[in-house]
Amino acid sequence: MTTLQSVYKDLIKPVMDFCVSLICFIILLPVFIPIVLILFIINKGGVFFFQKRPGKKEKIFLIIKFKTMNDNKDESGQLLSDTLRLTKFGKFLRETSLDEIPQLLNVLKGDMSIVGPRPLLPEYLPFYNEYHRRRHEVKPGITGLAQTKGRNKVKFSERFNLDVIYVTRLSFALDMVIIWNTLPKIFKGSDVVHGQTLDEVDDLGITQDLRANYSK
Repeated sequence: MTTLQSVYKDLIKPVMDFCVSLICFIILLPVFIPIVLILFIINKGGVFFFQKRPGKKEKIFLIIKFKTMNDNKDESGQLLSDTLRLTKFGKFLRETSLDEIPQLLNVLKGDMSIVGPRPLLPEYLPFYNEYHRRRHEVKPGITGLAQTKGRNKVKFSERFNLDVIYVTRLSFALDMVIIWNTLPKIFKGSDVVHGQTLDEVDDLGITQDLRANYSK
């Protein structure tokens, strides 16, 4: 990484992230508050979804999203499948990316950036090769280069490669291009797939390795 990139990453980008996320959060408050109230009623109190994710230098943090699924269980007390638990309002939130609004709080806390590689599960960490591990050299983002190429339809191999390309080419201009290309996808709700399994996008065999480890 060049000196100019380091200055942008370590000095300019954090200030921009804080200012932009604060302004966006204030602007979106009239949307944020009604969503909180609706989810409180629909999910009987459950408004937010918290999950551990690895951030910069693989440091674990709690990502915050609006809760788009209920907690309905089967007769044996096990949670129903994601498809059955996804509420109609939750589906709407996902299609419009409104479920991502609380991540502005992650940016304000300094755990995330507006633009960067999307944070995945910490269970994946042992299965990255050294090249793909570079995606953790920067803070994860609400949107990223891979999201402009197909969001959750992009295969793991392409997604990780795009994440590393972002790290190596990090710049203000690239961030602006990514944000500009993200906006149409949000408004159109494109490339959002419901009921998709990880096996459908995992062409690296990570989920298979995880299942094999859990079965031991």
